Amino acid sequence: MRILLVEDDAMFGQSLSQALKDAGHSVDWARDGAQAEAALAGEGYVLVLLDLGLPGRSGLDVLRGMRGRDDRVPVLILTARDGVEDRVSGLDLGADDYLVKPFDFKELQARMRALIRRRSGHADSVLGNGDIELDLATHEARRGGAPVRLSAREFALLYALLEHPGAVLSRGQLEERVYGWNEEVESNAVEVLIHYLRKKLGHDAVRNIRGVGWMVAEGR
Repeated sequence: MRILLVEDDAMFGQSLSQALKDAGHSVDWARDGAQAEAALAGEGYVLVLLDLGLPGRSGLDVLRGMRGRDDRVPVLILTARDGVEDRVSGLDLGADDYLVKPFDFKELQARMRALIRRRSGHADSVLGNGDIELDLATHEARRGGAPVRLSAREFALLYALLEHPGAVLSRGQLEERVYGWNEEVESNAVEVLIHYLRKKLGHDAVRNIRGVGWMVAEGR
């Protein structure tokens, strides 16, 4: 899952960015409103974590711009501002949820899962195609038996494929979903991840469409 983190505090941003990566997300970190708007113009995100107190263009301005151009990516506001007016302003401008700093990372993860489920039209935290299941809360996959624990990047890649069963994703599309800005990506990185997924879930769990990309079977 590719997430945009918009946060100007270097220590907090670094800590949260790393925690999100460790939890299996691909994270791009923008330090101000201008960087955030540039990122939103060029990338596809499943969620935006947005601080309000940004230098230059404020978080509320970024949110206003998103909704003004009909960008419906879910936005979860993260801010030290706990006044009612700030919460109301953010929600009225189109934010989907609000979390006041400091917060527990587990609560953040739960709120993120809820927003992503809502975006995808799922009622619970399990994504699947009738054959393979992926638990977004535990990062475990299942296929005809006991749960299998996945690494952060294995989880991110399988999530990308299970979002749209039957759709073929290219190497570039999968790299975008698994890796964030400035991360070095080896030429065979996707193939290596798919190799490990197949070892854990079966060789036919992920199918290769020669010259195009990879897919999981449609739901049944």
